[in-house]
Formats: sequence, structure tokens, C-alpha cells
Amino acid sequence: MIVKSQPRPLPAERVRVRAAWIALAAGAAILAAKFAAWRMTGSQTIFSDAMESIVNVAAAAIALFAVSFAAQPADADHPYGHGKIEYLTAGFEGGLIAFAGAAIMYEAGAALLAGAAPRELDVGIAVTAAAGVANLLLGMFLLRVGRKHASPALAADGKHVLSDSWTSAGAVTGLVLVRLTGEAWIDAATALVFAAVLLWTGVRLVRHAARGLLDEADPEAIEEVCEALERHREPGVIEVHDLRAITVGAARHVDLHVVVPEYWRVDQAHDAMDRYHARVAAANPAFDLQFHVDPCERAYCARCDVADCPVRTAPLRQRRPITAATALRGPEPEAAAQLPAHPDPRGG
Repeated sequence: MIVKSQPRPLPAERVRVRAAWIALAAGAAILAAKFAAWRMTGSQTIFSDAMESIVNVAAAAIALFAVSFAAQPADADHPYGHGKIEYLTAGFEGGLIAFAGAAIMYEAGAALLAGAAPRELDVGIAVTAAAGVANLLLGMFLLRVGRKHASPALAADGKHVLSDSWTSAGAVTGLVLVRLTGEAWIDAATALVFAAVLLWTGVRLVRHAARGLLDEADPEAIEEVCEALERHREPGVIEVHDLRAITVGAARHVDLHVVVPEYWRVDQAHDAMDRYHARVAAANPAFDLQFHVDPCERAYCARCDVADCPVRTAPLRQRRPITAATALRGPEPEAAAQLPAHPDPRGG
């Protein structure tokens, strides 16, 4: 018998889409300001900052598509919903960031060898500082929305925008040093440092997205569901085993086997599991639970707390708690292989 629950609809889709629109509009404005500053100054540091902003705008557009697509409910073609699109777009964004890092490294290296010097540094410093503050506020906003509403695309975009704010801070520092010392090479050297940081950020985002696309087990989801399973446990839930949990966007898909007394009627077991998974699901509306109900076959008596069991073969010694360590394993009945014959309480 399989008992399945559907996750309650989350009211966060509209919030995620609105945040993506804000990111797109703000990113476009910041990009325009940075490229204007680069044209005026010829600074490689500002160029590196502007290149990252191009990725910001592209990533914001991708995130807008991702959160809009992921908000669609599950259907016949996508029974687990559309949330995985966010991992795909997060990985694409990581690739864009890494590409921007490589492009900056090439341009900055060429400028360093050529000995190019920036100009109009006061304008460049002012524009870059203002863009950095704007990106800091935008990145904090996107990261908070992404984490609160379980959106990998927005969280990835927020991390990227925050990295852009630190790039701007470093750019301002580099330009100030050039202004004070007159050493033009500092400008290109600063851009090379930023390029390395972008490459590392892009690789990390791609690795994170790959884990989501490959359905890597989510330890946090497993711990959370096991805690809820134990807290809401009732007599008759003898053991939970073969638990599997993955996170897809805002949903956490969990399936597991629950061992119940073998003499329970089908309707009795079904009603008990309905009550059980309703309480567990209420602990987190994002849980999509699927219970596979197994009969005990008189092999778990020493761990079963059902009173007045008519088929018990051994007294209760200790009920084993449901934890990640026990739930992830396969069934673990008692060691006794030979059980004494007992009459079937159903009259068989």
C-alpha cells in the first residue's frame, strides 16, 4: 500500500518573480553607468567591473524566466513540478561568470603588457563606488528572497551580485591607489585579481547546480523529515527504512517505507498512515511525502510498542528512535530467524 501526500501550494511564486524583475531593471541601470565610466576612463579595473555587470543582467533575465517557469504547478508531464529549471539556469549563470573572468583576465593581461594608463580617475571612482553600493543592496535583497522562498536561481543571482559589489569595492581601492601613486600597472593587476575571483565563483555555482540536477541527497531535508517523523510517531509505526529525500526548487520529495503491525486491516493501516503523514507534512508545507507500508511479519516484536498485540513473539525491549542513521538503511528485523507458529488473528 502506498500513501502519498501533496505539498501545500506556496504563496512565494509572486515574490520570486517580482524579485527577478527588480534584479533585471537594477542590473541594466548599473551596467549602463559602469560602461559609461569605462568609456571615459579606459580603466581595466572598471572594464572588469562592467563585464561582470553584463553577466548580472543576463543572469537576471535568466532568473526571471527560471522562477516564472518553476512556479508552474506539477502536471502529467512533470509530476515532480518544474523546480529543476532553477538548477539549470544557476549552472548557466555560473558558466557566464567563469567566461567573464576569463575575458577580463585576457584584457587585463594585454593592458598590463602594453602599459596602458587610465584617465579621468575621479569620475571613475565616484561611479564605481555608487554602483558597488547599489549592487550590495540588490545582492542582499536577492539572497534573502532566494533563501526564504527556496529559489536556487535567485540565490545564485544574489551571490553573484554580491560578488559584483566586492569587485566594485576592490576597483575603487585599485583606482585610488593609481590616483595616489601614479602607477598605472596597479589598474591592470587589480583587474587580474578580480578575474580570478570570478572564475572561482563561477566554478562553485556550476558545481552546486550539478548536485541539484543529479538529485544528490539533501542531508538537511533528511534530518528535518526524520525529526518530524519521530516527533509525530504513534504506536504502530514500528520502523522507518529506505528513506530517500531530494530537494527540487522549493519542494522536498521524500519517500520511505513504514513497518506496521501485520494484523492491521488495510483500511486501518491506511487511516493510520493518513493521520501520520498529515502531521509530518504539517511540520513543513514543502514536504511531498510518499509512504510505502510494509507488514511487520512478526520480526520486529522487541521494538514494537503496540499494546495487546495478538501475534507478538517477544516482549518489547526498547523502541528505536527514527533518525537519519536508521531511516536511510534497509529493513532491520530482529535476529531471530525461526519464529514460533501463531494462529492468524484474522481467522486464516
